[in-house]
Amino acid sequence: MRYAVGVPLVFGIAVAMAMVGRGGGNFYVPSLILAGSSMHQAATTGQLILVCTALAALLIYGTKGVVDWKLALVIDPPTDVMALVGGYFAHWLPGSSLKLVFAGLLVLAGFLMLGQSPQDRTGSKRKFGFWRRHFAGYDYVVNLWLAIPITAATGLVAGMVGISGGSFKIPLMVLACGVPMRTAIGTSSAMVAATALMGFIGHSAAGDLNVGWALPTAAAAVAGGLVGGALSLKTDPARLKKLFAYSTLLAAAFMTWNAVFSPA
Repeated sequence: MRYAVGVPLVFGIAVAMAMVGRGGGNFYVPSLILAGSSMHQAATTGQLILVCTALAALLIYGTKGVVDWKLALVIDPPTDVMALVGGYFAHWLPGSSLKLVFAGLLVLAGFLMLGQSPQDRTGSKRKFGFWRRHFAGYDYVVNLWLAIPITAATGLVAGMVGISGGSFKIPLMVLACGVPMRTAIGTSSAMVAATALMGFIGHSAAGDLNVGWALPTAAAAVAGGLVGGALSLKTDPARLKKLFAYSTLLAAAFMTWNAVFSPA
């Protein structure tokens, strides 16, 4: 029964999440629990699904040249390191409080993405800490003084609540750095895969991996990631931006529900 429920759910979520470069941990874990999985197994399987979805989408985005690898290699490591720290110290704070705070931040990110994208950010900022990028025909300036602390804070909170942090990396790239939406989505897929892999290794080391449950859902995630990545490349960037915003607000609702009805 749980396969009949869980596998289609994972596939559908993977398609939507791959289209907008999000991890989707907010959706996977409750869905897996709904399908009959235990909390620990759902968290572990969810991390594996995040890796598979992101890598499948990355295969599509990478072949189309919309992944800014240099940008990912600069702004993602702080997220990964702080995700480990956040996961280790998660028990210091009440789970329900963490979820509600994160839900509030998701709402903020969602509404910000519904606003206007920044105009030209390639101005005269040539000083230390402002990294000028030319990629895929676009020019943008990455404010490292802003990007590094935000990605580190994102990793800390995401590690505490067990998700990837893609909800904040895309708004950071699009709104603060002027990265084109399609490039931000492709680059986010690379970062989501790295962060989720570290989480999956940690959960598996604790003995929470159920291979019989993880393999079919991972296969569904790969299929969904490939479909979602292909659909994303055919979708207007303005629509992708709105889809990201609305999925982020939905994730906030999921997180709030989870905090109220499953506060641990």
